[in-house]
This record gives sequence, C-alpha cells and structure tokens, in this order.
Amino acid sequence: MQKSKYLLANERDSLWGLTVSTVGYEEIAPGDPYPTKGHADGYYFNVERGRVLNEYQLLYNPEGEGVFQSAHCPETKLKAGDMFLLFPGEWHSYHPLEDKGWKSHWIGFRGRNMDDRVKAGFLSTEKPIYHVGYSSDVETLYTQAFQTAMEEAAYAQQMMAGIVNHLIGLMYSLERNIELGKNSSQVNMVNRARLRIRESLESELSIQQIAEEQSVSYSNFRKLFKEYTGLSPATYQQELRLLRAKELLSTTELSIKEIAYRLNFESPDYFSAKFKAKMGCKPSEIRQK
Repeated sequence: MQKSKYLLANERDSLWGLTVSTVGYEEIAPGDPYPTKGHADGYYFNVERGRVLNEYQLLYNPEGEGVFQSAHCPETKLKAGDMFLLFPGEWHSYHPLEDKGWKSHWIGFRGRNMDDRVKAGFLSTEKPIYHVGYSSDVETLYTQAFQTAMEEAAYAQQMMAGIVNHLIGLMYSLERNIELGKNSSQVNMVNRARLRIRESLESELSIQQIAEEQSVSYSNFRKLFKEYTGLSPATYQQELRLLRAKELLSTTELSIKEIAYRLNFESPDYFSAKFKAKMGCKPSEIRQK
C-alpha cells in the first residue's frame, strides 16, 4: 500500500525558507515487490542503480527493517525506529529486507533553511541515519503533513514547512538524548550541576567547586557539561547571571553597580560590556525603559 501527494510552491512560498514537494506513506509486506508503483517522474528508482534527487527527503520507518547506502555512507542496516535523510545531489539507494518489509513515512523539501543547517554542520551526508526509536510524536507530525497536503488549504506550504522544521528538530533531539541517556549517572550529574548553578547565581560558588561537589575533575566535568547542554559551565553560569541581572534591572531599584557585584561580576564596567554583548543594549537602557 502506498499513499503520496506531490505539491507545487510559488516564488513567494520559497521566500519562507523551506517548501515541501512531496509527502507520503507506504507499507511493504514481506515478499512484496519494491519500489512500489505510482511515484512521479524523478522519484521512482531502481534499487540496484539508485538515484539522485534535487531535494532533501526525510524518511521514518516505525516498523520493519531495511538497508541504506549513499555516496558518503556504506551499506547500513535500517532498524525499526530509524530516520534517514536524503540530500540533494547525493546518490543513494534503500529498500526493505524481503523477509521483513517495513512501514515508511517520507516528506521531501528544499530551501535555504536546510542549506544553512548543512553548511553549519548540524546535518551531514556522512551521517544520514538517526536512531530515534518509535515515537508517536514523529508519526503524528507525518500524518499532519499528509493531511495538510491533501487539503491544500491557503498557506499550506507554510504549515508544512513548520512541520518539517519540527520533525528535524525532534529527530536531532531524540537521538542526542538517547545517546546521552545511555549513561544515566553522567546525565544526573549534569542536571545536579545545572540546578546548583541556578541556585547560586548570587553567591561566590565557582564552577571548580561545583565539579568538586560532583566528585569529578574540572576538565571532565566541563567536557560532559558542554556535551549535554551545548555550553561550557562557565558560559552557562554567566548567561544565567545576565538574565537575572535583566530581571533585577526591571523589577528593583538596585543600582547597576549593586547588581554587578551582587551577581559576582568583576566590575560594573565588565558587567555592562557583557550585558550589552548578550542583550544588545546597555543595562542603563533597560533601566530607563
């Protein structure tokens, strides 16, 4: 069984940064022929020869098993709960195992939003497969995209662009958290440290002292903290202090000098420089507002 919809986008849609060209779903029972019929020109492909698309496609297999390979990825087994990303201009081929079959959702799209993510290194042809496991949230998003495509209401392209962005963010986050969660002791340590930092913004507690409290070396603590949060512990602490400073500027009569020292900045000038770099304006401007 296969259901698909192909869509058009106008020039104004493309200014949104991402447009959707196809969305669909298929069920391949064990022993069924593959690929299925009914694909538009440019989408159907021979498994042995593979194909090259002029767009991105994001596929999710909630059930079944298969095989994937591309120009930058050797032949790799696909398991139930895997998502994989196809890149424009990148040769690829994939298929379900004959004795397993699969259920598969897909959505095809293009636009500068995706191009920018690839250029920034968030997504790469060297890592097209993401192990996210079964997710009802992912399936629901694909279903919403298909329903939106079938209805073709006004501004459907903008709605589907939002769904694609949600899918990519969910894919990225789910796999990352699954990997990090394999070592629960490290995750718990980082969470305890984050809470400790939040609770001590107005104290002189240092990051080194927090590492000691967690019985881990500073270098290892810093590495694990940044791997989990995306920020070094010192940056995390400073940015929280700046947010707290903004709150104090808006809700109290404390002077800028008092706030700077209360939050343990080296000097009012240093505080003002960091505040402007983060917030885009001086502390005095917040106070005036």
